Amino acid sequence: MTSSARTASARKLVALSGGVGGAKLVLGFSEVMPAEDLTVIVNTGDDFEHMGFSISPDIDTLMYTLAGLSNLETGWGRAEETWSFMDAAAEIGGETWFRLGDKDIAIHAERTRRLGAGQSLSQITQHICRQLGLDITIVPMTDDKVRTIVETPNGPLPFQYYFVRERCRPTVTGFTFEGAAAATPQTAFVRALGAPELAAIVICPSNPFISIDPILSVPGVRDLLAKARVPVIAVSPIVAGRAIKGPTAKMMTELGLELSAVTIARHYAGFLDGLIIDQTDGSLAGEVRGLGVAVEIEDTVMTNLDDKIRLAKTAIEFARRLRAELPDHRGSGHDRQYA
Repeated sequence: MTSSARTASARKLVALSGGVGGAKLVLGFSEVMPAEDLTVIVNTGDDFEHMGFSISPDIDTLMYTLAGLSNLETGWGRAEETWSFMDAAAEIGGETWFRLGDKDIAIHAERTRRLGAGQSLSQITQHICRQLGLDITIVPMTDDKVRTIVETPNGPLPFQYYFVRERCRPTVTGFTFEGAAAATPQTAFVRALGAPELAAIVICPSNPFISIDPILSVPGVRDLLAKARVPVIAVSPIVAGRAIKGPTAKMMTELGLELSAVTIARHYAGFLDGLIIDQTDGSLAGEVRGLGVAVEIEDTVMTNLDDKIRLAKTAIEFARRLRAELPDHRGSGHDRQYA
C-alpha cells in the first residue's frame, strides 16, 4: 500500500488509557469521531478484590465518564451516589477505607457474578458497556490477572493499599506488575493494533508508571507498538513541572526523575513517534525533538468539554501529519526520526 492510499483509508484510533486523566481525552475523541472507529485499551493493573467484589477502577471510570454517569465532585465513582452499604459496613466493623457507593456496587456485584460463571473480563466489560448505551469498544489490556505492586522502603504494597488506604504517603522506590509475565494481550487489543484502517495509537495523559506501564508490561505489547505502521503519539501528563492529576509528580521525584515532558518522551523511548506538550513547556520542544520524537505544542489542560474536544482534534491532526512521514514498511523496529 502506498503512503497516500494508507493515509486516505486510515480512520481508526487506538487509545491507551488509565482512569480519570485518560478518560477526559477519550471523551474528547468520542465527540469528534464515530464510535465504531475508537478502541480504548484500559489498564487493569489497578484491579483488586475487596469485600467480596472484583473491582476494576479504571474500566469503571472510563465507562462512567463516557456514559455521563461520573461524579464530577469527587472525580471518581458515580454521580448522585448513596452510601447505605458503607454506613452499614461501618456499623459492623467492615473494611471501609475503600469507599463503595450503592450504585457502584451494582457494577462490581455483576462483574463478580459473571467472573464466577466463567466469563472473561473483556466479555463482561462489553456487556456492561452495551447496557450503559456505549458503542465505543472498551478493552481490558488482558483477561489475565495482572496486579500493580508499589515498592516502598517498608516493603511492597498492592496499588489500592498505597493509593487509597495509605493516600500515597509511602515513598515509592519502584513498581512490579505481578502476573504480567504469564499474561497475554487481549485478542481485541492485538486485532485493533493490526487493523488495516488504523490511523494512530494515542497514549492518553495518564500516569506513565501506574496506568500505562502495566499495559506495556504485558508480553508483546511494546513490540507491537514499536512495529506499528501508524504513528504512536502521547500527551504529556506533566505540565510546567507538575502533574495535573494524581501522584505522578510525587512518584517521579521519589524515583529521581526530572519533572519534565522530556522525561515522558524518554519513558516511552523505543516506540514513541510524537509527543503533545503544553504551551508552558514550549521551550522543551527542541530537547524532545533531539530524542527523535516529533512535538506538538497545545494547551493540554482539560477543564471542560471544549478543552477535551480541542485536544482530541489536535491529537488526530498531529497523527495525520506524522502518518504522511512514516515509511510504507516500518515493521522491523522503531527507527523513524523526525525533524
